[in-house]
Amino acid sequence: MNHNEMGQKQPAFLLAQLGAHAAAEFTERVGVLKLTPADAGILRLLRVEVGLSQQELATKLQIHPSRLVAILDNLEKRSLVKRRAHPHDRRLYSVHLTKDGNEVLEKIGRVAREHQDALLSALSKEEREALAALLLKIADQQGLVRGVHPGYRQIGKLQVGR
Repeated sequence: MNHNEMGQKQPAFLLAQLGAHAAAEFTERVGVLKLTPADAGILRLLRVEVGLSQQELATKLQIHPSRLVAILDNLEKRSLVKRRAHPHDRRLYSVHLTKDGNEVLEKIGRVAREHQDALLSALSKEEREALAALLLKIADQQGLVRGVHPGYRQIGKLQVGR
């Protein structure tokens, strides 16, 4: 097997190659909405887990709290999220989607479905389901948090290093 053929048959390389490609494509697609993938992920998480405190959100995303504050400030300026006094602890703020945030999240959902359909167009429905099951098995074995992109950890590291 020559050097070029080796990368073509290595699942770890293929995952990295497709992951980088998929991330770049998604970044471009949500960029049309003037959002970053990090913004989109935070909005999605706030719909799934309503009323998380900023601290809980930072912990779930494994992002440095000061970096999260900057992202939330931007989302709040755009009226996509609102901070409210936490119902059980006045020292904390809970973060909620606004009406505009929910509307933008619907657009993100459409973009994400279009992105997934374009990315997986070579596969049948059954193949997509099999691929998803295999990838989930690997993600669980690797200790990845379901529904949370590991890229948030990098955002946190970059902020801490400044």
